[in-house]
Parts: sequence; C-alpha cells; structure tokens
Amino acid sequence: MEIFLDSANLNEIRKWTDMGVIDGVTTNPSIMLKDGAYNIETHAGEIAKMIFPQPLSVEVTTNDLSEMVSQAHQFDSWAQNIVIKIPQINQDGVPCYGVIKQLEESGIKVNATAALSIGQVMLAAKAGATYISIFAGRISDEGGDASGVIAESVDWLERWDYKSKIIVGSIRSVGDVISAALAGAHIVTIPPAMLTKMADHQYTRETVRQFINDANKAIDMLNKG
Repeated sequence: MEIFLDSANLNEIRKWTDMGVIDGVTTNPSIMLKDGAYNIETHAGEIAKMIFPQPLSVEVTTNDLSEMVSQAHQFDSWAQNIVIKIPQINQDGVPCYGVIKQLEESGIKVNATAALSIGQVMLAAKAGATYISIFAGRISDEGGDASGVIAESVDWLERWDYKSKIIVGSIRSVGDVISAALAGAHIVTIPPAMLTKMADHQYTRETVRQFINDANKAIDMLNKG
C-alpha cells in the first residue's frame, strides 16, 4: 500500500518526504486555501519539484465541464508529475466521466475524486481514470460502510483488470487509515496530523525512556567501578 500526504504545507511535505514514508501528495482547493497557497500555480510547482517523480494531485476549480478540460491542460503544463483531480459529478449533478476520458486519452492522468459509492468507482474506472478517490470519512458520516465500499471496489477493479488505483481520503482518525489499509486500499492519503499520531504511542515513549535510563545507569556503574 502507498501513502500520500493530504496537504499543501511545504514544511510538512518536505519533512515526510525526507523520512521516506510518502509516495505522493494530494491537494484540493480547501487544502490550498487552509495552507495559504493562494497562487496555485506557484505553490503546485514547488510541491511537484520537491516530490518529483512522485505524483501531485491538483483539483480543477470550475463547475463547467469544458473549463475543466482547459484548466486540466493548463495545470498539466506546470510539471510532469501533476495529476488532475476531476469530480465524479459537478455541483449540478452532471457526470464528468467524459472529461476524465478525454484527458486520459490525451495523456493526462486523472484522479477521479469525491467517490462515495462503488457505482461511481465503476464508472470512473470505465472512463479510464488512473486514480479514484473514495472519501471514506464522508461515507461513514452518512452511516455507510466505508470499509465495505473500499474492499468491494478494489475487488471489482482487480477482478476485471482495470488500471485504476483506489485512493482512500477524508481520513478522520488513525483508525480510518488502518481500516482502509485492511480493506485493501491501494493508497491512503493522510493529513500530516494523522501521520504524526500513527508514529506515536505513549508506551513506545516509555519503553525508549526506560532503555535510555537503564543504559545511563549502566554507564554510571561502569564509571564508578
């Protein structure tokens, strides 16, 4: 399983990249705004360069399908490793699978985002999306079985030999990460705060503290001897 960092924070991206635990980065307009990335082109270019050749997902910012195509070509020109996030449907409920198909056929990789059902996963895969993002937290918010949707989607894609990889996003807890991993997700995209929590455990800290204290005691005894 791969891990993507769900962030536009350059310091966090650099930190986790240097640790060698992330395989790509995902963003969206809300993340860009929260992390102060007001100039999307400049900021995306910095991230793409930092993580190259790993993928960076950047989302279109329009509700119009033809403008999605135009924006996608513009974003794609910024760096070789940029992937374009296209929603399953726009805010008016119009399917965007034609946009996905057109971009993929032109050589632009697409992350078909905001999937909340296996039906959407099927359609995005048929349209040729390189990645399909399932929003696990939002499925759970409505009482749905996020793990079930993930597992069934991965099984269906692999059974019929589709190229699409499932990215699980909308992560609310470390438990969400573990559930997605055990459900067979190809990729989980995780906010920096959740990665920090994954790395931490109070008993790991206590164990390390005990080992260091005992080692220092041994050194003291050796020096006194």
